[in-house]
Amino acid sequence: QVQLVESGGGLVQAGGSLRLSCVASRSIFSFRAVGWYRQAPGKQRELVAEISSGAGTNYADSVKGRFTISRDNAKNTLYLQMNSLKPEDTAVYYCRGTGLPLRSAYDVWGQGTQVTVSS
Repeated sequence: QVQLVESGGGLVQAGGSLRLSCVASRSIFSFRAVGWYRQAPGKQRELVAEISSGAGTNYADSVKGRFTISRDNAKNTLYLQMNSLKPEDTAVYYCRGTGLPLRSAYDVWGQGTQVTVSS
């Protein structure tokens, strides 16, 4: 069973920055796609950003130009650089990996890391 472990969350003032990390117990590159999702209180979990094995990226409109997703295959780590943070970015952020070789339906989530942006 693959494990994903997030870190880097915390409390930051509006306009500040944070970098989230997600360490996988196997190669990040082996997933068809890896991404960051978030869930605010009382809201559904939503996609923030994802990157495919071919390095294509996809961002939610609300974070375009402020957040950057990247990965370090040598460290099995996925990152989310978050700049110009807003109070509405407050949420629990989750890392997700989907699709493995011969296991296209594979789907794994991390435990989440809290991000709180104060106004």
